[in-house]
Amino acid sequence: MKHINLGDGLRVSAIGLGAMGMSSFYGPSNEQESIATLRHAIDIGVTFIDTAEAYGPFENEKLIGRALGDRRGEVTLATKASSETDDDGTVHGRNGSPEYIRRACDRSLRHLGTDVIDLYYLHRVDPAVPIEESVGGMAELVEAGKVRHIGLSEASAATIRRGHAVHPLAAVQSEFSLFARDVLHNGEKSTMDELGIGFVAFSPLGRGVLTNGIRNLGDLAPDDARRGLPRFQPEAFSANQVLVDRVGAIAAEKGATVAQVALAWLLAQGVVPIPGTRRRTRLDENAGATDVSLTGDDLRRLADALPHEEIVGHRGVTAAVGTDR
Repeated sequence: MKHINLGDGLRVSAIGLGAMGMSSFYGPSNEQESIATLRHAIDIGVTFIDTAEAYGPFENEKLIGRALGDRRGEVTLATKASSETDDDGTVHGRNGSPEYIRRACDRSLRHLGTDVIDLYYLHRVDPAVPIEESVGGMAELVEAGKVRHIGLSEASAATIRRGHAVHPLAAVQSEFSLFARDVLHNGEKSTMDELGIGFVAFSPLGRGVLTNGIRNLGDLAPDDARRGLPRFQPEAFSANQVLVDRVGAIAAEKGATVAQVALAWLLAQGVVPIPGTRRRTRLDENAGATDVSLTGDDLRRLADALPHEEIVGHRGVTAAVGTDR
């Protein structure tokens, strides 16, 4: 597995593993298979593992704590302070105050069974708290030795710049894929590049659309949260499959899968994708993206295969949880 630097000094596997779906949002999961997948990830070098207190809440962090055990030192572990959540799982509104961030961090450390978090994100910016205060509180965690590096998620270019001025941000995590390229148009990626901040891409496979695993909506479990997203409504889903087939044609030329080519497109731009999966077979497929070589012409053809104006439906995250844009 290749490695890449995020910010100044945080070295991670070029492809990470998003663990959210092992505990929430995407229908039922099997804990034994999830734990086997997490440990298999370490075996094949996918050692950048991403979670958050919101996934469950707390259940995903606890799962990872159980799975890693004595292998904690082999991974780079990222988690997030999310919406204010009581210990019993009751979720309130966003809270970016230093007080809540400290409390959330201590709780995450307990759930993960570790004494330090490698990368700690503010999951969503709290519009009621200046970003300088939130990042300042996170910087105190670095000084206390509880966190090694900090980051933001789904933040605007202006907010990224303000936060980075308080304490260096190792990474910003936002949705980025062939199906979601807002960060290119809104200035977030160029700002990160300018400031030397790493880019971690969640949902790099369009929540599964850029794979061969979801060809019709019947492939989704009845309680799968994707059923409520605009791009997973019947008309939009059918229209977007035409675009996925264009990517499939290019992938066939490269002797790769749609998922591998979609991930390779991100890797070529210095982005660290964290595709989520609960299965070892899918994990192996995703890791194979590091062996896919794309030319400049390939990158242009892939972007042109999914023109922004032809994608049907909003990506859904902004409407669901909001950003500071």
